[in-house]
Amino acid sequence: MNTEPIPSEPVRLDTEPVRLDTKIAVLLREDLESWQRLNVTAFLLSGLGSQVPEVIGEPYEDADGVGYLPMFRQPVLVFEGSKETLKTAHGRALSRALPRAVFTSDLFATGNDRDNRAAVRAVPTAELDLVGLAVYGPRNGVDKVLKGSRMHP
Repeated sequence: MNTEPIPSEPVRLDTEPVRLDTKIAVLLREDLESWQRLNVTAFLLSGLGSQVPEVIGEPYEDADGVGYLPMFRQPVLVFEGSKETLKTAHGRALSRALPRAVFTSDLFATGNDRDNRAAVRAVPTAELDLVGLAVYGPRNGVDKVLKGSRMHP
């Protein structure tokens, strides 16, 4: 005779930690002011979220049924590096054709989306004065792009 207790609730299969084989990362130039770091990070991540739908999770809802917008389904890792590190990472992201967003120093002087796009469009790829780069892709590919950078303090 089986003497094991019968569970009172069904066994949940979604309690295991989610392990993702992808990574979202932002690389910031180390000489940015604090407000610039925050602003650049927000702008860069909006680019990934708008064009790579698989990075977005399900909407949130609190116990009272109030709904909230969905967010990224995985952590965002923030790194920093020199101007040269950023340029090298940009080249690696391009060569791997990873989804990416860029923020150049010129964008600090613009005040709207149209002017932002025009500022980037006016500069050849090799001459972009990058202050931030967001990238998404397989963990090992993103790690290779970020080689030489360090975690943001």
